[in-house]
Amino acid sequence: MGNKKEFKKSFFWFVFALALIIAYKTIDSIAFAFEAIGSFFSIITPFIIAAAIAYMLYKPCKSVEKAYETSNIKFLKRHKRGLAVLTVYFIVIIVLFIIINVIRPTITKSVMELATKIPGYYSSAVNFLKNLPEDTFWSQINIAEIVQNLEGFNITETILEWVSLENVSEYIKGIVSAAGVVFDIFVIIVVSVYILLERGDIKSFVINLSNAIFEEKTNNRLKELYAKTNHIFYSYVASQILDGFIIGVVASIIMSIMGITYGTLLGFMIGLFNIIPYFGAIVAVVVAAIITIFTDGLSTALWMTLIIIIVQQIDANVLNPKILGNSLQVSPILVIFATTVGGAYFGVLGMFLGVPVIALIKIFVLDYINQKEKIKDAEALEIDNE
Repeated sequence: MGNKKEFKKSFFWFVFALALIIAYKTIDSIAFAFEAIGSFFSIITPFIIAAAIAYMLYKPCKSVEKAYETSNIKFLKRHKRGLAVLTVYFIVIIVLFIIINVIRPTITKSVMELATKIPGYYSSAVNFLKNLPEDTFWSQINIAEIVQNLEGFNITETILEWVSLENVSEYIKGIVSAAGVVFDIFVIIVVSVYILLERGDIKSFVINLSNAIFEEKTNNRLKELYAKTNHIFYSYVASQILDGFIIGVVASIIMSIMGITYGTLLGFMIGLFNIIPYFGAIVAVVVAAIITIFTDGLSTALWMTLIIIIVQQIDANVLNPKILGNSLQVSPILVIFATTVGGAYFGVLGMFLGVPVIALIKIFVLDYINQKEKIKDAEALEIDNE
């Protein structure tokens, strides 16, 4: 009897130990699997970027190809697709060349100059907080603690660390000399070109695969959903980038006319932040106003803020709807929710892409609801007929 109990006890601990080993190995395998997946995605990242570039350049290439197709020159007609891709990439290279050689030096100079002056602005802000009267609204806030925290933070050292010319030049040298980066850029360009050149074959393959896997009814629904999804996503991304660029140029011109010290830099910052719904425009104006207060005074900052807010309102109510159209029918609550959640999990990119993603989710949910309602209506009709 005792041997039987001992055997059961030993068997229990053996099974328990075996279960622990299996659990450990499973967890270890999962960790290895996730590591392998992460490594795989890091390898194919250039291909993903190339596909994204090809996707964004698809419509321009298609438009140029149609223009060459209507030409009376046989050479243009015969090589319309290759020439269209070449033309679009040539335009992109010209635009990048202008940005790098015309706009970049001005912005870089403004950033460096602003960085060297930030410690002085920081000291002025600390002194301003110290000298605030105690019998005002500000007396309700613990100014002494704020000042103490600000004084304990060595902003000069931090700024110089971030933007010192030595560090910047070292970073640039490291990037330029990195063979891996150069190879990735080469792969991205070549793959994106091939995707655009062979887009007809790729499209045919996807259609044939879909026809082979799904039934005709399901296949038709997938095509319909894809058309809506593609239209919404492409329209949103392209329109937001174009809208941000236009606002950046307009804001830069307005600030330059007003004589604001870092007008070009602040204008393009506003344009860049403008692509993020709701929050981007607010953050950009607040940052621009704070910098302008220190560089050009409170009065200029107030006028600049007022004018930029008017420009943003015109953009939000006139320009952006004209560019985007009515394809993105998402309520403001969902936009704010998507921007907040996307930013929390995926940073700035998540804030930018959160809105089209929530719009796509809305499409799939509504389609699911419509299909269920159709089934219920059909069942109810059958019951009535009986």
